[in-house]
Amino acid sequence: MNAPLQGHTVSKPNAAAQALLSVDNVSLEYRTPQRVVRATHQVSFEIDPADRFVLLGPSGCGKSTLLKAVAGFIQPVEGEIRLQGQRVDAPGPDRIVVFQEFDQLPPWKTVKQNVMFPLLASKTLKRKEAEERALHYLDKVGLAAFADVYPHTLSGGMKARVAIARALAMQPKILLMDEPFAALDALTRRKMQEELLLLWEEVRFTLLFVTHSIEEALVVGNRILLLSPHPGRVRAEVHSHQYNLHSLGGVAFQESARRIHRLLFDETPEAERELDFSDIRIAY
Repeated sequence: MNAPLQGHTVSKPNAAAQALLSVDNVSLEYRTPQRVVRATHQVSFEIDPADRFVLLGPSGCGKSTLLKAVAGFIQPVEGEIRLQGQRVDAPGPDRIVVFQEFDQLPPWKTVKQNVMFPLLASKTLKRKEAEERALHYLDKVGLAAFADVYPHTLSGGMKARVAIARALAMQPKILLMDEPFAALDALTRRKMQEELLLLWEEVRFTLLFVTHSIEEALVVGNRILLLSPHPGRVRAEVHSHQYNLHSLGGVAFQESARRIHRLLFDETPEAERELDFSDIRIAY
């Protein structure tokens, strides 16, 4: 196994590679009527171009808060977030978020108009070019035939695809997805995972994906950062590029899921910590 790492960080296996996104010793807090709550404590990680990087942890561990900080909606109280070396201090079109709620699609706009809207509002493209790009990405998510319909006529999975097309049409440096399939039924969720992976194979975008499902993390991600229960600290990083939807139910897949559960909830026996798991980097 890789040598234990001190503190709350997981370092890059290839230190020579230039990270696209760097989260350095970031602590995040929010205020309630009673007190200030620390959501994450000194979290560090790096994401390379074309990574499918997953933040995984139990409810309340701060993973969605971390994603919002990467998006620029929340400022760290400690540490720094950098995108291609530039400090993140506000939202920007280089980081587009797909949230869990797909009713964020304005119902008075057609599917095509929904995809065009951020391109026009940000003055990224003129109308003709925005329409061409919208149709291009709607075709990639299999919704070209639905370009002129309204969101209320779509299923939940189709709304999810519109949201993904809208995000990718902006051609961000990194796509941020906050539990995007959590509200879908099991069959639709699996279909959306499959379509996301097929789209990634074609476009090779960089993805930061939040989930609390171990199985979804193993399927969607090629790297998984495990966060402890509140406040979120880095427990370990797991490399999961060997898995896909066809791995579900397999012996190796199930063993990895059990091992991740033990790491998340600090149930790993000392004897197992010493085994040669080359796919895991543990932070103590």
